[in-house]
Amino acid sequence: MSPADPTRDRILAAAGEEFAEHGFARATVRAICRRAGANIAAVNYHFGDKQRLYDAVVTGVCATISTAHPGAGAAGSAPIRLRAFVGQYLARLLERGRPAWHHRLMARELSAPSAALDSLVEAAIRPRADHVAGLVRAIAGPVPEAVVRRCVASIIAQCLHYLHARPIIERLHPDWRFDDAETAAIADHIVAFSLHGLHGLHGLHGLRPGTRRRAQRSGSAPRTPHSAPGRSRRRP
Repeated sequence: MSPADPTRDRILAAAGEEFAEHGFARATVRAICRRAGANIAAVNYHFGDKQRLYDAVVTGVCATISTAHPGAGAAGSAPIRLRAFVGQYLARLLERGRPAWHHRLMARELSAPSAALDSLVEAAIRPRADHVAGLVRAIAGPVPEAVVRRCVASIIAQCLHYLHARPIIERLHPDWRFDDAETAAIADHIVAFSLHGLHGLHGLHGLRPGTRRRAQRSGSAPRTPHSAPGRSRRRP
């Protein structure tokens, strides 16, 4: 958004609120203009129509969360870089200064996807997922790609829990304060929890030294400890 064009900025902010509250179909240009204190001609001038205005709103949200994905510039070992990612991602999710409609709009996109979701995935979500996948491979060693995908989902889901379940958490634990110290403690917990899980993957999936490489190439699920030959034999 350009500070030299306040009318355009007001329309974008008002449109974000309106789309987040009512969805694309029910939001109207007239209501957006009323919120923005602008006339309909200004929307036509700056954006052309409602669809292009919506696309501009989603693009703006993408820009705020994808300028550099969390932990992208961190150095050190994979666990250290994982901690950088989780810490920065959580801080961004729980940031009080961001307009509340950002999250509401994204929630609407997830529940009723539009064509704009493709842009969101490519600009913000895929780079983040690829980054975490690289860390998972570095920490866990050779595991099937299907397992890598599940691990990425588990790590990111732990972070998102504190965003989506925050109203419930605050009611269950009224004394819980999401300040900087608590956000750091949550990040430490998520990383410690995840590292234990990643280090235990080979035992969980029954991967033996001779089968790891084949399992990674095929992408198939390896035998579980219960089904692996010889695992059920008792020592004399």
